[in-house]
Amino acid sequence: MENNPAVHAFATLGHPGRLAVFRLLMRFAPQGVRPTEIAEALGLKQNTLSHHLGDLTASGLVGVERQGRSLYYAVDLDATEGLIRYLALDIGRARPDLLAPLRSVQQDFQPMTAEHPETNFDVLFLCSGNSARSIFAEALLRDLGRGRFRAFSAGTRPNTELNPFALEILKRNGHDTSGLRSKHISEFQKPDSVTMDFVFTVCDTAAAEECPPWPGQPITGHWGLPDPVKATGTDAEKALVFAQTYAALRRRIMAFVELPFASLNRMSLQSRVDAIGTDTQAKA
Repeated sequence: MENNPAVHAFATLGHPGRLAVFRLLMRFAPQGVRPTEIAEALGLKQNTLSHHLGDLTASGLVGVERQGRSLYYAVDLDATEGLIRYLALDIGRARPDLLAPLRSVQQDFQPMTAEHPETNFDVLFLCSGNSARSIFAEALLRDLGRGRFRAFSAGTRPNTELNPFALEILKRNGHDTSGLRSKHISEFQKPDSVTMDFVFTVCDTAAAEECPPWPGQPITGHWGLPDPVKATGTDAEKALVFAQTYAALRRRIMAFVELPFASLNRMSLQSRVDAIGTDTQAKA
């Protein structure tokens, strides 16, 4: 990256509002987000957000794509990598004494290793209420993972009890629901908590939440799905929405458990996790 584009990019990110938009988009990367969802998550007026998105797009850090009748804004990961590389290699002169604490490049090219060899990987699914989508994901990975994963779920604003439609879907599909409960994310942020290998958000609200960095730098992914709890209509129509959500998560988790973990390094595995989240078949 040359000086002029770098100056433009840094100047753009120097505004707290634009930086907040960029940080939110990074949490959804490589997927895009609609302006209405950004405005709701950050509490911004639409005209203010439009100015921020225009500036970020002009700087090259963000791109926009039309899908149907909606516009989706997403971080340009190549441009962002170029900006980081400019800081590290040009300004920092690639000095190992300065960069070593900041870099995990060697780790990124190492095969994934598990904290608990007997179960391989610890995986946390997050959503806002922890009453349906993340509970589906926890039960599915626990039962489809063939003992290779320890599955957990939590919510940023958990409900007091699990959704009855979700419980019925799980029972109908042969899952044991006796140990499932709604939990707050703080249960997994204590000093003695399990160190996660993977953290997935399964709703847009949870992905937009500010969370402290997870210990151990887990691979993260956003597998957002609409909230079935918001379904309207008869009980049969609501149950159908829950069944469709369960089926979509089942397809994604089946794809996840079939990944060749032993032969993939962290960077490759992150790309595969992202691909599962953007697979249109998995969303169907």
